[in-house]
Amino acid sequence: MADLFEAAGLTPHAPSPLADRLRPQTLGEVVGQDHLLGEDGPIGRMAQAHRLASMILWGPPGTGKTTIARLLAKAAGYEFQQLSAVFTGVADLKKAFEQARARRLAGQSTLLFVDEIHRFNRAQQDGFLPFVEEGIVTLVGATTENPSFELNGALLSRCQVFVLKRLDDEALTTLLAKAEAFEGRPLPLEPEARQALVALADGDGRYLLTLAETLFNIGTAKALSTKELGAILQKRSPAYDKDREEHYNLISALHKSIRGSDPDAALYWLARMLAGGEDPLYLARRLIRTAAEDIGAADPMALVLANAAKDTYDFLGSPEGEIALAQLVVHLATAPKSNAVYVAFKAAQKAAKATGSLMPPAHIRNAPTRLMRDLGYGKGYAYDHDTEEGFSGQNYFPDEMERPVFYRPKGEGAEGPIKARLDRWAEMRVRKSQPGREE
Repeated sequence: MADLFEAAGLTPHAPSPLADRLRPQTLGEVVGQDHLLGEDGPIGRMAQAHRLASMILWGPPGTGKTTIARLLAKAAGYEFQQLSAVFTGVADLKKAFEQARARRLAGQSTLLFVDEIHRFNRAQQDGFLPFVEEGIVTLVGATTENPSFELNGALLSRCQVFVLKRLDDEALTTLLAKAEAFEGRPLPLEPEARQALVALADGDGRYLLTLAETLFNIGTAKALSTKELGAILQKRSPAYDKDREEHYNLISALHKSIRGSDPDAALYWLARMLAGGEDPLYLARRLIRTAAEDIGAADPMALVLANAAKDTYDFLGSPEGEIALAQLVVHLATAPKSNAVYVAFKAAQKAAKATGSLMPPAHIRNAPTRLMRDLGYGKGYAYDHDTEEGFSGQNYFPDEMERPVFYRPKGEGAEGPIKARLDRWAEMRVRKSQPGREE
């Protein structure tokens, strides 16, 4: 009688996925990671010396993290033991460490590979420390998340972090050639469709081989066009997680492209974030901040337009409202830039923190009562509109504080006339503070 595994086709004779059958057998066969695995690469040198250090492999899905760990253990003569943070509990960890300790007593080193290591909580991560320090295991953790955000500092200090690259088109094309050689037949694709298949994989080698296996299995003799390929394969959503590092990388790219006056790059990152499912109102909020921080008084209308774009999206929704965000991005990227207001406010905040108890000078204090007037509040105040030049030149800082200069306009756009007025007023202030000075 067949068991459940046989009924499901999960017998030892059941075919494994193409990506598994094409798994490299040596480190030299791994594509796209020569900066780590080559003869001069840090992991390649470890393998040659047969001495491994604990490490974290950080990179996108489908770039070879598990394969590298397995082949590294093989090359260095270590016992390979694999755990997944998704399915492993405290009892499993204890058992793995006990087995590694027993192997060490027998003279055998253990490479403990932990997939999705970022999914372990802080206490579980701390549990690795004594076993790594004593050399009972050489830890190789794999993660798609930024280790500096997700892993304990204590664990990171005991591991080297190696960054795996997203597979480029050359590496993906090499994988397709290996798949065709393994199958003994070419993929049924026209040249442009072949390029589209590589683009569809988006740097993920495992996903590319999964797509290739689907095409091999349909058994068509006719070469498919790009349109026909799209009808067979579903478009993959771009790698984007609104709660993870990719979110912060892309919003940083959008902001800095605007600051760098590159409307084309800014539109690209806007489109990337929208395609990834980002909340357009989050983008609107960030663009409003950009208008205030990076354009500022050089184009006073930028902040008004930013709020208008937010209101437009709020009113229209997607996808029509996204056009308003695109218009705003282009306006901000092509506007004159000045962070003078931003810098001035930061400096003013610092000064306010340092001198927070100083009172305003008496002549500009409010004097609603007779007692206050008797104390000199408001005495000598000059009403600027009544002066001949509309500018009194009086001091408005605390008496105990030397007059600082926070706002230094850069002269871009609308700040040009502002700078000229401030320069003129500064000269008048000096003149009015010295009554005997010649006009």
